Amino acid sequence: MHNEIDLDKIEISAEPPAEEPARQYYFMAKCREWVREFERKNGRRPTAFTQTFGCQMNARDSEKLTGILMSAGYQMSDSEEADFVIYNTCTVRENANNRVYGRLGTLHGYKKKNPAMKIALCGCMMQEPSVVQKLKESYRFVDLIFGTHNIYKFAELLAKTLTADSMTVDIWEETDQIVEELPVERNYTFKSGVNIMYGCNNFCSYCIVPYVRGRERSREKDEILAEIRQLAADGVVEIMLLGQNVNSYGKNLDHPITFAQLLCEAAQIPGIERIRFMTSHPKDLSDELIAVMRDSKKICRHLHLPLQSGSSRILKMMNRRYDKEHYLALVEKLRAAMSDLALTTDIIVGFPGETEEDFEETMDVVRQAQFDSAFTFLYSKRTGTPAAAMENQVPEDVAKERFDRLLKEVQQIAAKKAGALTGQTLPVLAEEINRQDPQLLTGRLSNNSVVHFPGNAEMIGKIWNVKLVSCKGFYYLGDLP
Repeated sequence: MHNEIDLDKIEISAEPPAEEPARQYYFMAKCREWVREFERKNGRRPTAFTQTFGCQMNARDSEKLTGILMSAGYQMSDSEEADFVIYNTCTVRENANNRVYGRLGTLHGYKKKNPAMKIALCGCMMQEPSVVQKLKESYRFVDLIFGTHNIYKFAELLAKTLTADSMTVDIWEETDQIVEELPVERNYTFKSGVNIMYGCNNFCSYCIVPYVRGRERSREKDEILAEIRQLAADGVVEIMLLGQNVNSYGKNLDHPITFAQLLCEAAQIPGIERIRFMTSHPKDLSDELIAVMRDSKKICRHLHLPLQSGSSRILKMMNRRYDKEHYLALVEKLRAAMSDLALTTDIIVGFPGETEEDFEETMDVVRQAQFDSAFTFLYSKRTGTPAAAMENQVPEDVAKERFDRLLKEVQQIAAKKAGALTGQTLPVLAEEINRQDPQLLTGRLSNNSVVHFPGNAEMIGKIWNVKLVSCKGFYYLGDLP
């Protein structure tokens, strides 16, 4: 939609439209007028800087924030000493909050040198009332605060902030509204994330996400497919379908549809060569989805399936709603259906009440599942979650010793699996110039393995058949056949 809208033709002296997203384009036009006045006074366009903390859904949201700023006329900058700075925050772990507070101290110094500078904060961290209260009391130099539910209102909030002398706070506790069709400035021309749903209904006992992202809301299938078609027409060859739990997509729609059915239809869109998705919850991984993955040439041979713990007792305390046996049965089905599947996972060590026996159950799953890689985390208390109040918190030194053992096991298994494709010639999507050697390109296989091979900038964004000559642990060196 935004490609068809000329902001200069919007009558900003009239009342703003009530419907979305037309309302936001009205405010983009108002912001553009402010930008032009700034340019007349200062002899330059105002600069803007966007910083993303957290997950790929945040990264996709930040592409929208950047798109709106650019539509308004801002010149994007790589420096935080910009005229407008926005942090899109994460709050999965409390140290993520502390990083933001630390960066705000630096921004305060910049603002003292440039009093006209505007500072905005959005994202998951802003959905915590205690955070907003702290910002109001101790970080009065912040100009705009908004959360996850109303991120689509950024243009409207920006317009208000540009002319306001005090802090603007606009936090919603929840919403059932989804507004897309806003400007997006993609980080890559050839690949893109596509949000298919928002929120989470799972309430894992260690996780703050359902409290800050709200309940699950699925986008309509036709809207998603239309967005993918537009991306394909714009040269995108790889998409990643995004949601907190994509496997539960479509359950709350008026006309329910399964995630597997959505994948089937997305795979039929011409121009799209690869489809990835994040994140899958084991409790909702269906036989239908496994079959669709098996039979599709476009769905990538990579599945991220968070385990979190191998102990059924701990999994119950985590409220994960599956047990060890169920998870291993899924792994067996996946391996039987796709022998070339790369399986990755998340594991938490030191969850409250975890015993040595529980930890050994996790080690047993790791040995049986033979993960290609695993993101391993030491449990850390997250204020506001049930797990934070649980008794029998595991001593830090015990958890650290277990973590080191797990990491060693994961790395040994990954090292044994690495190089299995050596000698084969396989399709690689060229993503960027290699950062160490400009004569090489860096790309990825369908299974997400990294490959470095000879090439130039003109080859980026295209898929090339590359012979995997050698494996260097966690990446391949390849050559064009």
